[in-house]
Amino acid sequence: MARILLFHSIYGLRPAVHGAADRLRAAGHEVHVPDLYDGRVAATVDEGREINEEIGRDELLRRAVAAAAPLTEPGGLVYAGFSLGAAIAQNLALADANAGGLLLMHGTSDLPDDASTDIPVQLHVADPDTFEPVDWLNAWYLQMRKAGADVEIFRYRGAGHLFTDPDLPDHDAEAAERAWAIALDFVASL
Repeated sequence: MARILLFHSIYGLRPAVHGAADRLRAAGHEVHVPDLYDGRVAATVDEGREINEEIGRDELLRRAVAAAAPLTEPGGLVYAGFSLGAAIAQNLALADANAGGLLLMHGTSDLPDDASTDIPVQLHVADPDTFEPVDWLNAWYLQMRKAGADVEIFRYRGAGHLFTDPDLPDHDAEAAERAWAIALDFVASL
């Protein structure tokens, strides 16, 4: 059983995030789902950006760190997230010497030049994805490998950016089921 901290996307804590947490719980994992937007949910990416900018990057990271703090202990917290939440999860996982793994759905983040980690990392991303272009993903992969991470990338041809969210236009049911089958096996292996 893994202990997982799952972060929402720029849309906020939507039903799809709770559904993902339920899916992970049904597989026997302990899942924590913080609400970084304090109950606010966006209907569009632009609304999500407005909420995000209003709160600010530093405050979002502070909230994420506060959510992780009581859960980080030897044994390894698995960080996970969707798009923006994946970027936040990546930043926290790289800063946590006890991190047990990193599951990224639809997003990544910059890496510092001196990043160092040996955690297993799995990324699920649309192909192509305007938010995660191929050149960016290739550079990200090489940087993660250079940092020491054991990285796997799964690309889903023709899927939309947030293809696992059934309530968004990007949803692709077949890609979502494939992604979750692979992701559940990954988390079970940690």
